[in-house]
Amino acid sequence: MTNKILFGKCSPFHLFLAKEWASLSDNKAFTLTCDEIKRLKSIGDQVDLEEVQHIYLLLSYLLSKRVESNQKLFQRQHCFLQMRTAVKTPFIIGIAGSVAVGKSTTAHIFQELLKRWPSISKVDLLSIDGFLYSNAVLRAQNKMDRKGFPESYDTRLLLRFLVNIKAGLGNVKAPLYSHLSYDVSKGKYITIDRPDILIIEGINVLQMHDLSQDDKETLFVSDFLDFSIYIDAKTTNIRRWYLDRFMQLREASFQNPKSFFSRYANMKAEKACKIAEEVWINVNLKNLEENILPTRSHADLILYKGPKHTIKKIALRKL
Repeated sequence: MTNKILFGKCSPFHLFLAKEWASLSDNKAFTLTCDEIKRLKSIGDQVDLEEVQHIYLLLSYLLSKRVESNQKLFQRQHCFLQMRTAVKTPFIIGIAGSVAVGKSTTAHIFQELLKRWPSISKVDLLSIDGFLYSNAVLRAQNKMDRKGFPESYDTRLLLRFLVNIKAGLGNVKAPLYSHLSYDVSKGKYITIDRPDILIIEGINVLQMHDLSQDDKETLFVSDFLDFSIYIDAKTTNIRRWYLDRFMQLREASFQNPKSFFSRYANMKAEKACKIAEEVWINVNLKNLEENILPTRSHADLILYKGPKHTIKKIALRKL
C-alpha cells in the first residue's frame, strides 16, 4: 500500500503532525524524568522529556482507555456466558519496524508510562529476538546471512507462547536473547505471569509468514495482537542511524572480548564502516524492503520519525 493510499483523503488513518497531536494534551499529571528517559533509551536513539510529555504520554493515555474498554468487555462477556470462573487474558501490544528505528526505546517508554495509569497494575515487555533459531541451527542451515528474516525465527515456538498467553495461562516462559553473544541464551528464560498488558517488540511482529505448506490452518503473530504500532522513517535516515549505532557500539560493547562483534573493536574505522554498510545493504535493507515495510499498513498506529529520531507524524487507524 502506497503512502498516497495510506494518507490520502480516503485513508483509513487519522493523520496528525506532532504539533497537532501535542495540542490534544490536557497536561496529564505525570511523565518520566530525564534520568528515567536516559535509562530507557537505546544507544543512538534521541528522545527527550518534551517528546515524552507531548507525544508518548497522550498515546499511553489512549492505550490505557483501550485496555479499560477491553476489561469492561471481558466482564460483560463473563456475565453473559454465566461463567463462574474466568481469567482475563493480557492485552497484547506489538511494536514493529526496521532495525535501528527505535523499537526498543519506544517499547520501554510505553511500558513505564502505561503501568502508571490507575486501571493498569502490571506491564511486561518481551523482545521476540529470543525466538530466533540459535546460531548453530542457522549455520547448519546456511542461513546466518538471513538472520532477522522470517525464516530465521522459530515461528511455531513463538505462536505456542502466544497461544498460552491468550489462553490465560500463568508463568509462561519465553527464551532470552543475548546481544553480547548475538545468540539465544541457552537455558535462560523470561517468565510472563498474566500481566494486564504484554508489549512484544521485534521486526517481524506484523509479518504474515506461513508456518509450512503442510499446515491446514495458518496462524500469524498479528492474530494475537490487540493493538499494533509501526515505527516508520525514511530509509536514508534508518541507514544512517544503523551505521552510527554500529560505530558507537564499536567503542562500547564490541570492546568486550565475549562480544560476537569484538573483531570489529580494533579494526580501522574505515574498514568497520564499510563492513557495516555491506551488512545494511545485503541484510537489513533487503529485509526491510521485502518483509518489514510491507506490514506497515496493517498497524493500528504509525509513528513517523524525522532525521533526528523525533516523531514528526502520527497516523492512528480510524474506528
